[in-house]
Amino acid sequence: MLYHLLFPLHDQIGIFNVFRYQTFRAMLAFLFAYIFVLLLQPVYIRKIRAFGGQPIRDDGPKEHASKQGTPTMGGIVIIVAVLLGGLLFCDLTNLHVWMTLFVLLAFAALGFVDDWSKIRKQNTKGVSGKSKLFWQAFIALVITIILMRSGFSTDLRFPFFKDLSIEMGLLFVLFSTIVLVGTSNAVNLTDGLDGLAIGPIMTVAGTYGLLTYLAGHKELSEYLGIFYLPGVGEVAIILATIVAGGLGFLWYNAFPAEVFMGDIGALALGGTLGFVALLIKQEIMLVVAGGIFVIEALSVIIQRYSYKWRGKRVFRMAPIHHHFELLGWKEPKIIVRFWIISIVLALLTLTSLKLR
Repeated sequence: MLYHLLFPLHDQIGIFNVFRYQTFRAMLAFLFAYIFVLLLQPVYIRKIRAFGGQPIRDDGPKEHASKQGTPTMGGIVIIVAVLLGGLLFCDLTNLHVWMTLFVLLAFAALGFVDDWSKIRKQNTKGVSGKSKLFWQAFIALVITIILMRSGFSTDLRFPFFKDLSIEMGLLFVLFSTIVLVGTSNAVNLTDGLDGLAIGPIMTVAGTYGLLTYLAGHKELSEYLGIFYLPGVGEVAIILATIVAGGLGFLWYNAFPAEVFMGDIGALALGGTLGFVALLIKQEIMLVVAGGIFVIEALSVIIQRYSYKWRGKRVFRMAPIHHHFELLGWKEPKIIVRFWIISIVLALLTLTSLKLR
C-alpha cells in the first residue's frame, strides 16, 4: 500500500525513489513487524487470559505441568504483523505476494479452529488428526491449482546441478501437497518447548528470504544457477516480516514462556515456508535448512511405527526434544542447542549456492 502511494511520487519528491528497491522495503517491513509484535504481544496476553490458557498433555514430561494455563495462540500477533507488513510494503499487483498471504491465512484459520477448540474444551485434542490433514491437503490443492493455472513450471530441480530437473506433470499436485502439509506439521511438532520452534522458523525464513530475493533477480539467479522467477523477490519482504515477528515474539516466548505460539502460528508459518520453497524451486534444500523440523517429524514417525511393528520404542518420548528432556537435559539447553544446529544448517544451505 505504501509502495503504491509513495513510489509514484518519486518524480516530484526524489527520496521516494528508494521504494523502488525490495531490499529497502524489506528493511522497513522488518522494523514494522518487530515493533508491532513487541508492543502488541503483551496486550494480547492480557486479553487472552480471560479465555483460559494452554492445556497440557497428561502423558508429557512431568516438568510441563507447571506450564498449564499459560496464554496461547500468541502466533496470531505474528500473523497479523506479517499480513500488515505484506500489505504495506509489497507490490500488491504481484500474484506471488497474494498466493503467499493466502497460504499464511488459510493455515492460520485451521490453526485457530484447533487452538480455540482446545481452549474452550480445556483438553489437548482439538481438531482430529484426520480432519486436520484433510483441510491441510485441501489448502495445498487449492494453491497448487492456482500455481499451475498461472503457468508455473512443474519440474523438480536438484541442488548442486544447474541443468538437472525432472518434469513431474500432474505428480506435482501430490508433491506440493506433501511439501506444504509436511512442513506445516513438522513445524507444529517442533513447537513443544519455550522458544524452540520460533528460532528455526526465523533461520529458515531468513535463509529463504535471501534465496527468494536472488530467485527474483535475473543476473544473480543466472550467475548462481538457481531458478529465476520474475517478481518473486517481493515475497522476500514477507519473509523479512516473519523473521522480525519471530524476534518480537521470542521476547515473550523465551524460557520461561509468557505465551505460546499455538497451532495458529506453527501451522501458518510452517505452511508458508513450505510454499515459498515450492515457489522458488528450493524444496530439496528445505530438508537441509529446516533440518530441525525434519528431525522432529521423523522422530515421531519412527517412534510410532517402531512401537506398532516391533512393540518397542526407539526414543524415551517423541518428538525428540522430549527424549532429551527425559535424558536429563534442561529445557534451555535443548532449545539453545537446537537453535545452534538450525543456524549451522542455514549457513550450510547458503554455502550450497557456490557449489552448483
